[in-house]
Amino acid sequence: MKTVYLYALLFLSFFVPTQPLFAQYTVKGIVVDAATQEALPGVNVFVKGTTLGTVSRDDGTFSITASTPFSSLTFSYLGYKASTVERTGEEDLRIALEPTLVDLQPVIISASRGVQARTDAPVAVDAISALKLEETKPTMLYQALNQVPGVHMVNLGSEQHSMSIRQPLQYKALFVYMEDGIPIRPTGVFNHNALIEMNMAGIERIEVIRGPSSALYGSNAVGGAINFITPEPTREFTGYLNARVDNFGYRRSDFNASSTVGKIGFYAGGYLARQRDGWADHSDFDKFSLTLRADYDISNKTELVTTFTSNHLDTDMRGSLDSLNFYGRGYSSLQTFTYRQVDATRLRSTLSHNWNEKQQTAFSVSYRDNAVGQLPSYRVRNDRSNAARATGEINENSFTSYVANLQHKAFLGFLDASITAGLSTDFSPNTYFARFLEIDRNEDGQYVNFVDMDSSLTDYDIDLLNTGAYAQFEFTPVQKLRVVAALRYDRIDYKYDNHLPASAFSGAPDETNGFNSVSPKIGFTYDFGQGIGLYANASQGFIPPEVGELYRGVDVPTLKPATFDSYETGGWAALLKGKLYVNASIYQMDGRNEIISVQLDDGSSVNRNAGKTRHSGVEYAFVYTPVRSLSFRLGGTNAKHEFVRHEDGGVVLDGNEMDRAPQWIANAEVTFKPAFLPGARIGLEWQHLGNYYLDAANTQEYEGYDLLHVRAGYQIRNVEVWANLENMTDELYANVASKSRWGHSFNPGAARNVVFGIGYKFGQR
Repeated sequence: MKTVYLYALLFLSFFVPTQPLFAQYTVKGIVVDAATQEALPGVNVFVKGTTLGTVSRDDGTFSITASTPFSSLTFSYLGYKASTVERTGEEDLRIALEPTLVDLQPVIISASRGVQARTDAPVAVDAISALKLEETKPTMLYQALNQVPGVHMVNLGSEQHSMSIRQPLQYKALFVYMEDGIPIRPTGVFNHNALIEMNMAGIERIEVIRGPSSALYGSNAVGGAINFITPEPTREFTGYLNARVDNFGYRRSDFNASSTVGKIGFYAGGYLARQRDGWADHSDFDKFSLTLRADYDISNKTELVTTFTSNHLDTDMRGSLDSLNFYGRGYSSLQTFTYRQVDATRLRSTLSHNWNEKQQTAFSVSYRDNAVGQLPSYRVRNDRSNAARATGEINENSFTSYVANLQHKAFLGFLDASITAGLSTDFSPNTYFARFLEIDRNEDGQYVNFVDMDSSLTDYDIDLLNTGAYAQFEFTPVQKLRVVAALRYDRIDYKYDNHLPASAFSGAPDETNGFNSVSPKIGFTYDFGQGIGLYANASQGFIPPEVGELYRGVDVPTLKPATFDSYETGGWAALLKGKLYVNASIYQMDGRNEIISVQLDDGSSVNRNAGKTRHSGVEYAFVYTPVRSLSFRLGGTNAKHEFVRHEDGGVVLDGNEMDRAPQWIANAEVTFKPAFLPGARIGLEWQHLGNYYLDAANTQEYEGYDLLHVRAGYQIRNVEVWANLENMTDELYANVASKSRWGHSFNPGAARNVVFGIGYKFGQR
């Protein structure tokens, strides 16, 4: 431990300056809404090339003072286009920010673990603003995330889901989900349903990085990283109450409140949701989520931010349907008792200190307490010799985590250079057990009863330790060119303690496995000005085998870690006097030893390393606003996911497309906000998922689907009423489909439904 403290002290002493600075340079001004000319409180104001920043007051005014001359100020506010302004003296500035639904050049924090302009980040990144979330009113997170180009979040019902970013529709640990920059789960215990552990009502902004981000965020950040940012406390009291219902028994209440008293700002927000008698049988669920946040301004240089998040979900698991039930719209579930229960609590405190305008240190400590208990539908297997019998299991996976991250950012005073460096550690003891069940089926094939045989399939404890060190260096060698280089070292250790004999289903002997990686990334952006720029990067991602992949159901662990080499280029442009915004990216990602799930004849699956895979495609977004009241948005991806070298059961699959890998995914929307009725809006959204192969042998395809959704709302003073019509034409579609020896399996998409809501806002943000 003394060694750790010594390293930390040396780490800080390298950056912290010893010379005081005396001169004062001040600029003042006011920030207003460009459309209404109303003052905007809470706008973030940053001096480019420094750690110096402030927020506008309740009347929109701001004042910022530096010890050295500065020329550029950046203004950012959720729901508005970011703006960078050059100053020539100490004159008062009047900054008019343009409201926007989709800002293609926002100020972001996820691409470099700190505030930076989109034009300085050589990655494919999108931000879903507070305004967009407010107008979408997502009942489930996929309704917002699927509007981001290249992102497809699969709805598995009751907030359960899987994710696809630059990947097929799959369930693997290829993504990092974060809350305020801290992963919500440790490496090794990824869950494709992890976002059920998020508080949808406690999110102000979502940032999505597509492609490998391992150089900053470590292993698993291969397909992408999604950062959910909690709301900052407001200066004056604000609050919100909302209730929504739909025509299939869904009920939900949202609430939040925020204010600042003295030096402490408070925020509380959450929701309570309940589903009964839905469009599909055996789909009831209850969820409660709560987020509490306190920001304490210890001094004008030091701030302490503490966030507490708790989520509880109790849901049925309806499972999938066979071809007869699916195409016959027979939404009666074969499952009658399968369930999932989730309890997830996180506590995070971050102490940040500005040593001066060029040096900033942040130290975060986090605690996680997570348990998932379930009788999963996907573990139910029919007895092929007896139609009245089946088998299954009941299991629980839990972990606690103790996490620390020390980070320092320094602006170096030459070539507009900066360096961000950090150390992280995550110790997460994990336990898992599973018991064998015997299940009875009736004459209709329903699973109607089960007996717990008190026979252990799996029972182990694991100590997971992930330590890492990272650094990112940025500089501007010539005007308009920004170069970014990053490097991270990770070490992941699993200390496995099996409580079962070698003859058990999970019979691997006690052992310690270690994996390490060095993940580099280099890229550049070139800003041509006038809203036009381009970027390119090369990076590497790393994924160790998950605990469940490595030890569950195996006698000897054999999986190897997977690595991915990624290359991409892209750009953005504001055209037609700012009425048309375009961005696009082209990528190729080559995987070695990618861990894939191979389906067996009985419907179960095993994990295996594929030899080589390739994921390549183009992502694009267009936003056109011909007049202030009307806007068009189109986003999509055209991609190909293929086996370069892979053999399964003696069958060579080289050159085949990977199963469940759509080549075209698109999302478009037209929104109308009539000038003659301020506060009103209506939008029509189109969602497209292209066809894909159901198996790796490429023998059969699923045709994909097209859906239409309508969203409308009206706000008068503090009251808002709204309605969302999902799947307007009542299309029959599958969220995901697959094939085995015994037939096809479909997870049915939701039938047409209407959600009505009413809300009341207290105060003004």
